[in-house]
Amino acid sequence: MMNVDVFFELFLKELQEMPAMWHYYKFLNNKSSFEFRKAYFVQRLQYVANQITDRNSTIWDCGCGYGTTALFLAMNGFRVYGTTLEFYFDEIEKRKNYWKQYGDVSLFEVDYANVFDQKISDNSFDYIILQDTLHHIEPLQDALRIFNNVLKQNGKIIVNEVNGNNIMENLKFFKQRGNKRVITIWDERLQKNILFGNENVRSFSTWKQEFVKAGFSCPDEPEYIRFYFPFTYHGRSADKMIAKEDKLRNKKWIREYLFFGINFTIKK
Repeated sequence: MMNVDVFFELFLKELQEMPAMWHYYKFLNNKSSFEFRKAYFVQRLQYVANQITDRNSTIWDCGCGYGTTALFLAMNGFRVYGTTLEFYFDEIEKRKNYWKQYGDVSLFEVDYANVFDQKISDNSFDYIILQDTLHHIEPLQDALRIFNNVLKQNGKIIVNEVNGNNIMENLKFFKQRGNKRVITIWDERLQKNILFGNENVRSFSTWKQEFVKAGFSCPDEPEYIRFYFPFTYHGRSADKMIAKEDKLRNKKWIREYLFFGINFTIKK
């Protein structure tokens, strides 16, 4: 077994050899924000780990990006099928070369694929992981119907997302993209245009409505994470700040509008 803390330390060593990922994983760029970024990373990964315990599970990491979560699961003996788009795909084989010294990287298989083009049999997966993926998938309801079909009965979707109610994030996204929440992009490898959610984040209540509309059970209540700004971490460890945040989660208004991230699980 490789726990989240051990994986994170090995991941940091890998990053030193993989500058192509520094623009996304900014742990080495700024020491002052290190604990802030670590707290968010480990809480999201731990949430996924807590949901999946049976090593016989079939898992689809949809929108797996650079494959970090899938590699963590593979290091713990889980077989994962990942799909991704864009520049992420080109780095995954290099990453496998690093992680093969710590576990069986053959457990992680990955394709460059758009969810709407795939031919996946019904009732194929026990779990679907959607980490920073839902707010990019369009049309959303079409994708949710696909997920419902390929999940086994009582299968689950595990979601890590930005909290669409967060006041500061809404202001930032509006400044970046206005109200243009869905755009069309050209995928060079697929040689086609695809619809793309332009940081089209939503609140948990809105996600819940969308999933129920697509035939899922009502999602479990979310776990809210990341309240404090980077400068408040000065001289404090990620663990201490996570514990400090725990005291604020019982206050509904703070939880709903000032926490940055949400993790939740939905059952078919």
